[in-house]
Amino acid sequence: MRLRTATAPAVAVAVLALVAAAPADGTAAFEAAVPDRQPTCGTPSASGFPLRTRISGGPAAYRPGGGFHTWTVELTNTTTEPCGNIHPVIVFTDGTRALEPGQIQLEFYEGNGGRQHPVTIERTDESELVGVLDDSAPGGPGTPGSGGDRFRGFVVPPGRTVTVPVRLAFTSDARPDTITANAAIVQRRGGDGDWVGESADYRFALVDEEPASEFAEELPRTGRNVLMVAAASALAFLLGAGTLALAGRIRGRRG
Repeated sequence: MRLRTATAPAVAVAVLALVAAAPADGTAAFEAAVPDRQPTCGTPSASGFPLRTRISGGPAAYRPGGGFHTWTVELTNTTTEPCGNIHPVIVFTDGTRALEPGQIQLEFYEGNGGRQHPVTIERTDESELVGVLDDSAPGGPGTPGSGGDRFRGFVVPPGRTVTVPVRLAFTSDARPDTITANAAIVQRRGGDGDWVGESADYRFALVDEEPASEFAEELPRTGRNVLMVAAASALAFLLGAGTLALAGRIRGRRG
């Protein structure tokens, strides 16, 4: 197994092993390394891979049970040839190794306004949690008998970047933790697998409380401003009323 990162060997092993052991109902998540899921670009004997991946726009914190947050996986083709049949792999590594696959809710879209697909998450022997951006989740369009059109992977034109919208949430029973996410492509090399075009780390936290927002911080500030204006207005009114009363008393004495 020829892989470039510490977590990649377990990921590629999981991809290949789970495909080999795929159940008859077609619900196995990891079909990215079978022949009809192979990228149409890149030479297995080459040291590099034409695609680069990048995770962009994700928040720094999630609250379990707090709903979905959206980010993107960017696929950049660095060559003059198109790349097709691309099925990125997302790998989650949690600090405590306590996070369960069912506690991760991951979805992706075929493009802006395109079809939405849930992603099945599986655990590797090294406790990484892995999902392929595919349509093989139970009930998805690629499930046998579903009647839907199969998602055939992303196509990245030469020298261009394709942006894949992704939504991520965690169930309410997930515990506070620190998590690292990575995106990459798995390329078959003979009977082997290689982790290629991997992204930089996207690190975030699971927290008990909803992360503060600028809007939430603005509300107290706005409230304080309103109170200050109201207090100043009231003071001006009282001073004005007192001045009028004093002037009335002076005129009375003169009369």
